[in-house]
Amino acid sequence: MSGNEARLQAVHQITNRELMPVKAPERLEKIWAENVFNLSKMQASLPKSVFKSIKNTILTGEKLDPSIADAVATAMRDWATAKGALYYAHVFYPMTNLSAEKHDGFISVQSDGNVISEFSGKVLVQGEPDGSSFPNGGIRDTFEARGYTGWDVTSPAYIMETDNGSTLCIPTVFVSWTGEALDKKVPLLRSIAAMDKAANKVLKLLGHSNIAHVNSSCGAEQEYFLIDANFASQRPDLLLAGRTLFGKAPAKGQEFDDHYFGAIPERVQVFMQDVEETLYKLGIPAKTRHNEVAPGQFEIAPFFEAANVASDHQQLIMTVLRHTAKKHGFTCLLHEKPFAGINGSGKHVNWSVGNATQGNLLDPGDSPHDNAQFLVFCGAVIRGVHKYGSLMRAAIATASNDHRLGANEAPPAIMSVYLGTQLEEVFEQIKTGSITESKQKGIMDLGVDVLPHLTKDAGDRNRTSPFAFTGNRFEFRAVGSSQSVSGPLIVLNTMLADSLDWIGNRLESELSKGLELNTAIITVLKEVMEQHGAVVFGGNGYSEEWHKMAVEERGLANLPTTADALPTLKEEYIEDLFKKTGVLTPVELESRFEVYAEQYILSIEVEAKLVVSMAKTIIYPAAVEYLSKLSSTISSLAGLGIDLEKESAKKVADLTNALVTATGQLSAVLGKHDFSTTEEKMQYCAKTIRPLMEEVRSYADGLEGEIADSFWPLPTYQEMLFIK
Repeated sequence: MSGNEARLQAVHQITNRELMPVKAPERLEKIWAENVFNLSKMQASLPKSVFKSIKNTILTGEKLDPSIADAVATAMRDWATAKGALYYAHVFYPMTNLSAEKHDGFISVQSDGNVISEFSGKVLVQGEPDGSSFPNGGIRDTFEARGYTGWDVTSPAYIMETDNGSTLCIPTVFVSWTGEALDKKVPLLRSIAAMDKAANKVLKLLGHSNIAHVNSSCGAEQEYFLIDANFASQRPDLLLAGRTLFGKAPAKGQEFDDHYFGAIPERVQVFMQDVEETLYKLGIPAKTRHNEVAPGQFEIAPFFEAANVASDHQQLIMTVLRHTAKKHGFTCLLHEKPFAGINGSGKHVNWSVGNATQGNLLDPGDSPHDNAQFLVFCGAVIRGVHKYGSLMRAAIATASNDHRLGANEAPPAIMSVYLGTQLEEVFEQIKTGSITESKQKGIMDLGVDVLPHLTKDAGDRNRTSPFAFTGNRFEFRAVGSSQSVSGPLIVLNTMLADSLDWIGNRLESELSKGLELNTAIITVLKEVMEQHGAVVFGGNGYSEEWHKMAVEERGLANLPTTADALPTLKEEYIEDLFKKTGVLTPVELESRFEVYAEQYILSIEVEAKLVVSMAKTIIYPAAVEYLSKLSSTISSLAGLGIDLEKESAKKVADLTNALVTATGQLSAVLGKHDFSTTEEKMQYCAKTIRPLMEEVRSYADGLEGEIADSFWPLPTYQEMLFIK
């Protein structure tokens, strides 16, 4: 099949497909968490003493009693096998942004040749995958293979149902034989512990005596694209890189703003309902679904959950989206920028901190100027973002996210804090040494009697801010759609722990001088704003004026690419931060730089090789075939005395020659391997390889605009984005 025959066949298959049978959604109460071995199921199946012990560990963070493992394993096995599971899997989260799992059967062969289902506490608690075959950044050599998974009792086990059967999945940590964390869960749990310790110290200074475990919470809004699988199968770039490396913009994109919050296409809504039913069975509180800004783009958002569980659930959401898409004939694209010229996809991480006794510690209440507790915690966040903004940028640094940050669709790479009018005024008052008032909520009268009066928030929202306060939480809007939320959460928790510890020490110092508590708080927060207030910005983050002001006047870092951002992980003050909070050892931190740098380099090299391959084997042959046909037609008509305009043929020829030249240059630069440092190689990828890739693309996209549709071999943007 050549030319556009495959394209036309794909369009025919899509437009003439049989509708997938639609079933009415099950009642939420009937299916909620039915596939989760949660506390209620534990209570029903465990001895009282065992249940009390494990509940205490889950809710308070107390050390797990190893003697209960056998009883839990037996109950877990009985529950799973009753639901049809023959296998169990220790699920862990290596430094790839993906989940990993190794399946083992419950089967145990007896001496008489018969078999029984067996699952011991020892097996539940610890597994052993290969510790050298996953990214480890030099922690393990290839011949040093041993690694361990360890049961995370705070994240419930669950049944993953597929058409091929059911599997008991057990969330675990993943560590090397020498004890270093090889995953994203161990540092996340450590960061929560560090934050809890620092928050406890501050809350005691604020006069609290009954203080429950302080945890961070997360609600991550997941954006994604859906295209028909018939189109995706014909795009090598989508199959191997997750984004289109070529593609001319369609005549209509998102400029009419007609897709955002529009009516959800019927086929997509059926897919969404299928996704949500699976998520509800897994105890994942999916709350919101809607069309996003770009055509073919959508969003799903859950309720807030405790950070560790939310992180595990976020990984499951990505898995369920991909798997369910296949059932419906779609391909789900989680890449940050799958289509040039239209909005990419992010994963807005809504983050807050709180506990069962003091509540949400980032809730300002109706009078934030009187809420000392909120002001202290909010001040700690401001200090953290200013001091560790470059680390926040490094936490969301990937080759794919570089395409999105800074465009008029996503926040800039400069980390700043948006507080809103109300809180900005309060913290400006703090800088003067006193607080008198704060702006209150208003009422909007719409001028129509039958319409209700609407409450107007005291501050607006700012879509250009990378880190914005949105009522009772901060929204980290710069996180990429394909990323694990663990990395950003680790950084936010750790920098907050550091700032709370600093504020606690300063409060102790001021109180020791005999100052009254509120006076001491104002004194410390005034110091915070004097030293770190430069990070607060409420204007247009896209403007050139802000970029200039941020760097030249406020001293904020502008790190536009991953090659610029990742070296932050090697800075001494970052190593000190993670070391003193106990979140990452120097060896673990160094390993993460090496892993993420290698992923960045490999991602760009794979894309560059694809550009060369597709240009040579798909686009160039199509251009030559069309040019030959066009030239032949011009010559034939000239013989009949018809003088056909030749400019089109010349333009195609010029673009084809330019494509060949640029492709050759790109192929040549890919052969360079003599780099003295990893940093040098990353910069080479960013400043030499990527510009050449874009140059090749410009000629290919130009050809797409000139070559007759009947000769163009690749599914087009128009087809992929608008045919559902």
